[in-house]
Amino acid sequence: MNFELQTTDTTTKARAGRITTDHGVIETPIFMPVGTVASVKGVQQRELTEDINADIILGNTYHLYLRPTTSILEQAGGLHKFMHWDRNILTDSGGYQVYSFSSTRKIKEEGVRFKSHIDGSYHFFSPEKSMEIQRSIGADIIMAFDECTPYPCEYGYAKRSMHMTHRWLDRCIAYLGENAPKYGYNQSLFPIVQGSVYPDLRKISAEYIASKGADGNAIGGLSVGEPAEKMYEITEIVCDILPKDKPRYLMGVGTPINILENIALGVDMMDCVMPTRNARNGMLFTAHGTINIKNKKWENDFSPIDENGYTFVDTYYTKAYLRHLFAAEESLGKQIASIHNLGFYLWLVREARRHIMEGDFSQWKDQMVRQMNNRL
Repeated sequence: MNFELQTTDTTTKARAGRITTDHGVIETPIFMPVGTVASVKGVQQRELTEDINADIILGNTYHLYLRPTTSILEQAGGLHKFMHWDRNILTDSGGYQVYSFSSTRKIKEEGVRFKSHIDGSYHFFSPEKSMEIQRSIGADIIMAFDECTPYPCEYGYAKRSMHMTHRWLDRCIAYLGENAPKYGYNQSLFPIVQGSVYPDLRKISAEYIASKGADGNAIGGLSVGEPAEKMYEITEIVCDILPKDKPRYLMGVGTPINILENIALGVDMMDCVMPTRNARNGMLFTAHGTINIKNKKWENDFSPIDENGYTFVDTYYTKAYLRHLFAAEESLGKQIASIHNLGFYLWLVREARRHIMEGDFSQWKDQMVRQMNNRL
């Protein structure tokens, strides 16, 4: 993988760059749609390519391991071929899912024992097992196995967890050094900075991760309930330490405003289920604020969903029609809203990139944040 830093904004720390992998180019900053189980909910791969134009999407190690299983993926020739996607894929290591099933898992130095949410069967993930599964999945970017601590988290626990995450990283690196990719193209490992909301731990972790010289680096353990201001504080601390010549990935973030504020702090890559999850509940994100399309006020509004036209659905359908679909509980409504929201998110980061390149990102960002804070 190659990363070219093209320019940095003069008044913020926002960056524009280009990542090149064996599956193509990713222009940064970038938002990555989440395709947990080899599918971005409600959106076909053709729409992701032709309408939303996503450079990269996410898959999840935990979910793909359970279903369809690595055996099926290997028979298919990897996740790219299985889901008919010829662009980039990043896989989460499964650490976050293990964290979210706190009531049914047990963490030890060796790894994590957890119960399947599908059938209740028990499984064990170690750093080596996570790497083995991600070799079988075949994503272009794979994440180191880590422990994501909850918020709030006691300092002592956060410190012990951080050091274990570092030891797990070393085991991930060792495994990958002994086991080559399976499908004839390269895979890049991203280590993950942990340390909860404690600045001193985050500095230690960022320095340790930076010392590994990985192709890129990730910031984990944020967007788990902490205030936005704390998220921004920790992100800035970490970005100031992580190498400037490698992409920085902030995991699980977030709202459109979160995205712009973190871009301003030096983040290059982000992902979140919010655009599709909120879409399924009738919330549309726009450049002028959020719309609850279920509200009666849209019942006889025959204007386009969004005149800016991020994707074809925005000018093809009206607000009244989309509201009707939700009222009638038609699945097409959720699909249209999901395409719109993902199209808006991709437009937002590409506009951010354009303004970084043109040198007026800071003014544009502040204006967008004011606008997007509205409820329409």
